[in-house]
Amino acid sequence: MRRLRLVACVAGIAMTAALASACGGGQVAQAADPPSLATYNSNGLSFRHPAAWKEYPFRWAGELHFQPIVYLSTQPVHDPCSTKGDTTTCGLPIRHLRPGGVLVVWQNPYVFPGATLGSAGAPMRVGGRPARRTTTSGGVCRRVGADRTIDVLIKSRPTPNLIEATACLRGPNLAQNARRVNALLASTRFQAS
Repeated sequence: MRRLRLVACVAGIAMTAALASACGGGQVAQAADPPSLATYNSNGLSFRHPAAWKEYPFRWAGELHFQPIVYLSTQPVHDPCSTKGDTTTCGLPIRHLRPGGVLVVWQNPYVFPGATLGSAGAPMRVGGRPARRTTTSGGVCRRVGADRTIDVLIKSRPTPNLIEATACLRGPNLAQNARRVNALLASTRFQAS
């Protein structure tokens, strides 16, 4: 009888171990694979970005106070401008950023010739050019529900004088998406002019 109990106990332990290993028990969690990358290359600008961040070139026939280049987003975008009478107003190309969402806006802000980067933000270089970066927990992206705004102003030549990259990030995964924005900026290149 004792022998039968011992065999049953050993069999139960072996079965539990087999089930646990079949369910992934005892395995070390693997880091997530880095995202597959896509390359944007147009309008004298190129950079690599996660393929899940879809490219949406801006199209608008009228005159604006800025010149959007491209939008990158984890969700579909809409036309950011509307016209009522003689007045055109523009905002961001999404109404509400979904959880874990990212929106990156590349644009040439309208500035007067000779405009400078100013002194706000941390100095850095993007594509070999001087730039300034500010990161806030609000900023322009707050209006679409983002938790973080990363704004980078880059010196351009000859005109327009500045290029701006604004990234709107919503949690979760803020740190991971901020690293992806950093990698995008590090990969940025400008066509020689």
